[in-house]
Amino acid sequence: MTPEQPPIRVLVVEDDPVAADAHVLYVGRVPGFVAVGKAGTGAAARRVLERTPVDLLLLDLHLPDVHGLQLARSLRAAGHQADVIAVTSARDLAVVREGVSLGVVQYVLKPFTFATLRDRLLRYADYHAAAGEASGQDEVDQALATLRTPAPPTLPKGLSAPTLQRVTAALRATPIGLTAAGVAESVGISRITARRYLEHLVTTARATRSPQYGQVGRPELIYRWLSEEEGRGR
Repeated sequence: MTPEQPPIRVLVVEDDPVAADAHVLYVGRVPGFVAVGKAGTGAAARRVLERTPVDLLLLDLHLPDVHGLQLARSLRAAGHQADVIAVTSARDLAVVREGVSLGVVQYVLKPFTFATLRDRLLRYADYHAAAGEASGQDEVDQALATLRTPAPPTLPKGLSAPTLQRVTAALRATPIGLTAAGVAESVGISRITARRYLEHLVTTARATRSPQYGQVGRPELIYRWLSEEEGRGR
């Protein structure tokens, strides 16, 4: 986005007040974006849109009065042209396909970090800034690829994506949770290394940890993968 372009106006539609405030804060931290309001229901979102220009909806799909895709469909029918970044804990690809025709340009799966949302917003900004007539197929493909090709995730120094996938798989396969020693044995790495990966999953809100009492000595930490429902409530 160039300095002379106006900021992209974002309406946060989220029924959880804590999450809504966090999303407004996140949007405000990304250059070129401004949160122009928040709404906790589909009806409230419609009222905001009637009086406030909006370029982009950051839309939770599970609202108390309407499903997010139903809201997007009704807004399109009413002539609202704002794009949509859907926020959801659901991983149903049928929902993803349905959203494409309703102006959903990106999906962000809960729970997500600021870095994840920032990446999606900056990609949307590049897409939004594209104007004029394309010179050919390559330019059209490039404009669409701006949205569809995610940036490779940045891991803390010393962590590797393959090992993180193995640690994640071990944790997801054990709903009651594992200690760092249990993960280390399952994956074939040291306990110290396992703890580093587990703490990364906790930091990125994909796992939780809690002490296990009842044994002699210091309590052990149990790490547990967050389910979709738990992620939605965080």
